[in-house]
Parts: sequence; structure tokens; C-alpha cells
Amino acid sequence: MGGRAKLQYAASISIKFSNGLLNLYAFLNLLILFSTPFLARSDYFIIANHSYTLLLLGLLVINLISGVVEAGGDSIVLRKRALDILFVFLAVALQNNHDIFQLYIVIRQAFIGVSRRHRAKMEAANHRSVLDSAPAFVLISFLGTILIGTILLLIPVATNPGNHTTFLGALFTSTSATCVTGLTVYDIVSHFSTFGLMIIMILIQIGGLGIMTVSTFFAVITGQRLSLRDGNLMQDVIDGGNRVDALKLVRNIVIVTLIFEAIGAVLIYFSIKGRYVGTSEAVFSAVFHSISGFCNAGIGLFQEDFVFYHQHLLATFTIIFLVVSGGIGFSVLVDIKRNMFEKFTPSRFTIHTKLVLITTAALIVLGSILFFIGEFNHSMEGYSLKDRIIGSVFQSVSTRTAGFYYIDLTHLSQASSFFSLLLMFIGASPGSTGGGIKTTSFALFILAVVAVLSGNKDVVVFKRKIPESLVYRVMALIAVSLTLLFVVIFILLLIEPFPSQTIIFEAVSAYGTVGLSMGITPYLTKISQILLVVLMYFGRVGPLTILFALSRGKGSQNYYYLEEKISVG
Repeated sequence: MGGRAKLQYAASISIKFSNGLLNLYAFLNLLILFSTPFLARSDYFIIANHSYTLLLLGLLVINLISGVVEAGGDSIVLRKRALDILFVFLAVALQNNHDIFQLYIVIRQAFIGVSRRHRAKMEAANHRSVLDSAPAFVLISFLGTILIGTILLLIPVATNPGNHTTFLGALFTSTSATCVTGLTVYDIVSHFSTFGLMIIMILIQIGGLGIMTVSTFFAVITGQRLSLRDGNLMQDVIDGGNRVDALKLVRNIVIVTLIFEAIGAVLIYFSIKGRYVGTSEAVFSAVFHSISGFCNAGIGLFQEDFVFYHQHLLATFTIIFLVVSGGIGFSVLVDIKRNMFEKFTPSRFTIHTKLVLITTAALIVLGSILFFIGEFNHSMEGYSLKDRIIGSVFQSVSTRTAGFYYIDLTHLSQASSFFSLLLMFIGASPGSTGGGIKTTSFALFILAVVAVLSGNKDVVVFKRKIPESLVYRVMALIAVSLTLLFVVIFILLLIEPFPSQTIIFEAVSAYGTVGLSMGITPYLTKISQILLVVLMYFGRVGPLTILFALSRGKGSQNYYYLEEKISVG
């Protein structure tokens, strides 16, 4: 064995040894995070915790260097370990805040451990895993993320002193963040600590991007390999359309997201920096609102959104920009990005992009007009004409999926409340950060109705025929969604004393992952809060996803019945 081979062998042993120690310390990290509030904040504890973080930092650096040596000095290893390098620098820069770095080590080691166990299990067995099904993967991954978020929010350091987080409260908050809804049973600013708010922000980002996108991106930059099976599964989850390079798709999604969120954070920072004493607080708030806006979560750090947005027009327009960008879908953003670097021609857009952009624009305009009319003498009474116009546009954009509000919803007129139900039910676009039945489903439903009324057999858009199977799927989606809402709303009306208007509004908001509320969320019974958790989960993953996951493995029928007409209408 030559000298270089010996060095690489030693590096391989060093990687295994450092990973073993990191696994041990990751477990100790959880104990520290849970026990920190109960330990005396003595000088001894602070020094011990600082030393502990330095040890973790040293192990990670050794692991990085060993990885480079094992690869023969190939610089590509550094690019794949970019996230590790980033958190090494963060650990050095944030000397007085070790929780971030310690939490990263826990997540990192847990991810690597689960990935290795899953690969080993799949190599040892000749049967397909349930996770090979795209619908099943979506269901399990979102559920797993929600449960992890619940556990992290129950950690004492996630809550401000004097507050207590119940399991249901943590579950509700984690579901709302992961499903990018925005409904809360707590005033998150006063209830949760900075650590807790960071957990919520991370859950929003993961839920907005989609678990498969995040896990694939994390696997690649931490040096894990993406198998052909994983690539195909990721393609089914994220795009579901034409086959493209899975890694290229993930890279485009992440790049587009980071660009939009970075622009939004900068604009919001300059709008709110005078509101905070410290720069770090203003930066955190700007990043939080930018992520929440782009991911259409609607969770903000200001107690009264409508007061804040009246005072900060730059932030108002930035949120509109982020919500629309995040709500039109990643495939649309990537299509626009592709056209921007070539000769920009709208005709080169895909049919999907054209349908999303036209439907989104139509809903924004129609919603703005109806809100302007409906709230002129109600919640916007006394507003200037400029504020009425801005408020109408903002509320039209936000009501479909985001959950921010420019007007006081407790004074919303019955007409606007009724129309808001439709906007929330429609939601955002496919492959986006939002929920609802999606803009394309609504557009195809309208086109199908028009085709029937016109006597046309086919549903046609932009001189292209839409497959009948897709039209049937849209009808099934709408029918299942309405049935689920009917059942839940019926139960809520039985057990809750609140007016039917507010209960229906709350339920549709949860299912559409919008997050708008008329103020009754914290006062609902435990059963009702659990029902809203179910609605948020179903609304984010989609009811058809659940049905497809349950029907997996059932073959299609190979026989046909005789046709006979019945009377309808």
C-alpha cells in the first residue's frame, strides 16, 4: 500500500470515527437543549457549553478535512459539503449563540443515520418500499416533519420564560408552519423564544419548498449520492410532468427560492429597520417575513398586520411580490427564468405557465374589485382612496393562500367573507408553496363547464386538447375537497358556539392553507383544533394524494360495461 493510499485509508477511518462521535454528541445535544432552562446559568455552565460547542466544531472540521483527503484532494467535496462549511463559519461568528450550531448537528446526524439505514434496508430486501410511491412519500414526509417540529417546539428553550406549550399547541403550530397555513393558537412573538421562532421559520421553509426538494438538496451538498430510484421519485413528487434532470430541477428551485427570499429580505429590512433597536433583530425579522411571504405561510411577527402594513408601504408591496412569486409554482418560475435568459417570447411559455399566469392575474383583478366594493363602507371605511386600492389588491393576493391581512378581518362584510371562501378554496398554483385546489384545477373546471354549455366534446385551451383523465381528476379533487369540508364544518357547527360564518371561514382557511382567521382559533375546543390540524394536513398534501397512496397497487380495470344514458340536470 502506497503512502497516498495509506493516507486515504487513515482519512476513511477518521471520517467513521468522527461521525461516531458526532452521533454521540448529537444525542447529548438534545439533552442540553431540553435541560438548558433547568440548569443554573452559572459561569461554569456557560464555559462548559462553550467548550462543548468547540469540541463539536473541531469534530466537524476534522470530518471535512478527512473527506477532502479521502477524495484525493478533489475540491468537489468542498462544494458538496457547503452546508457544513456554512455552519462552521456561523458557529465561529455567533459565539454567544450555540443553539443554532448544536441543532444543526442533531439534524445532520439524524439525516445521515436515517439515509444509511434506509439504503441498507432497501439493499437487503427485494421488495419495493412504501416510500417508492410518490403519494406515500409526500404523506409520510410531511407527517414526519410535523412530528419533529412538534418535539422541537416542546423543548423548553423554544418557549419564553413564564409560558407553557402543550402538546396540542405544539402540534397545531408545527402543522400550521409545515403546511404553510398561518393559523396559530398562540401569539407566537410573545409565546416562543428566538429559538422557537427559528424552528417555525425552518418548518415554513421546508414545508414551502417541499420535503423532497429539501432532502434531495441536503443529501447532495452533504456528499450523499442520489440513486436513480430517488431521482425518479423526486421527479414525481416535485414536477410530475416531463422527465428532466432531477438534480438540475432541484438546483433551479433552490436558486430561484433563495434569490426571491434574499431580495424580499433586503427590501423588508430597509422598511422595518427603524422599528428595532438592534440590527440583528431587524435582520431576523426581515428574513422571517420574507420566507413566510414567499412560502405563502402568512405567519408574521407583528401582532396587528393591518396596522403594520399601513405604516410600511415598501414592506406591503414586497409581501405582495413574494406571495405572488411563491404562489405561481416553481415550474412556472423556472420556465420564466429560462425565457429571461433567451429571447423573451410569451408564446414560448408552456401551456401550464400560460394558464397559471392568466388565471392568477384574473383572480387578483377580480378579487381586488370585489374587495374594493365589499369593504368600501365596512373595514376600509375612513381609508383614503390610495389605501383602499392598495388594501384591496393586498387582500385579494393574500386571501388565496398567504394569510397576511391589510384590513381588520373582524369587521369584514358578509359579502367579502363569502367571496373570500372561494378565493381560499381555489388557493395557489400546482407545485407552489400554497394550498387549495389550485388555479389550474379551477381554470379546467371553468373550461369544462364552458365546453359542455357550448356543445363541445373536448376541453381545449390554447389550441390544445386536455386529456379526459385530467378533467376527471379535477372533478374528483373538487368533489373530495367539498365533501371533506362539509363533514368537518358540520362537526364544528355541532360543538362550537361561534357564528356559522366564522366557523366556515376558519375551516376553509385551514384547508386552503391560508391562515386568515376571524379571531376564534385560540378559543376553539381541543377536538376542533385537531380537526383543523387534519384540514391543514389534507389541504397541503392534497386529498387525491392520500387516495392515490391508499389505492397504490390496485390495477386498472381491463373490462368495460355496456353504455346507457340517464337523465341529468
